Amino acid sequence: MRLQGKRIAILAEDLYQDQELWYPLFRFREEGAQVEVVGSGASKVHTSKHGYPVEVDKFAKDVKAEQFDAVIIPGGYAPDHMRRYPAMVSLVRDAVLQGKIVAAICHAGWMLASADVLKGRKVTGFFAIKDDLVHAGATFVDVEVAVDDNIITSRKPEDLPAFCRTIIVALGGEVHPPVCPVCQQTMYSGKTWD
Repeated sequence: MRLQGKRIAILAEDLYQDQELWYPLFRFREEGAQVEVVGSGASKVHTSKHGYPVEVDKFAKDVKAEQFDAVIIPGGYAPDHMRRYPAMVSLVRDAVLQGKIVAAICHAGWMLASADVLKGRKVTGFFAIKDDLVHAGATFVDVEVAVDDNIITSRKPEDLPAFCRTIIVALGGEVHPPVCPVCQQTMYSGKTWD
């Protein structure tokens, strides 16, 4: 329970990328965080790119950045819808300016661009939005996870394990390598059992 007592907002809008919302939601709840799905206000339920629904706990207009330790922005085409709602953009901007962890994956960099928080930052994202991130003042790097102060970014669903581990560490939860339940030895990423 490395995130016990932490409050995390995961933003939602229609056409979110399924894994990029649900994987962090379950992963951080598993670690003891209180995770709330925050929607734009357009609907109480948003549907993913593949038709999977998520029910919103709160609307962006009803929350403030200071209520959370982190704001997670999933990708898909949802960020293009999210940035049409000033309350969602303000939540992201305020969270960054208050030093909260703000993590964006895939197309979620669009929200960071709309929040005008990318000038001078090093970020990554889905390759198709590279120009948008650069035009917003960021330096684009093609890596699994980019960390620039309190902004954490990743490129795609395959980056989710590293993305979530990085967020856990940033929130003060120490990440230990897994231990084999049979031999009780540590397994390190990219290696076999030691």
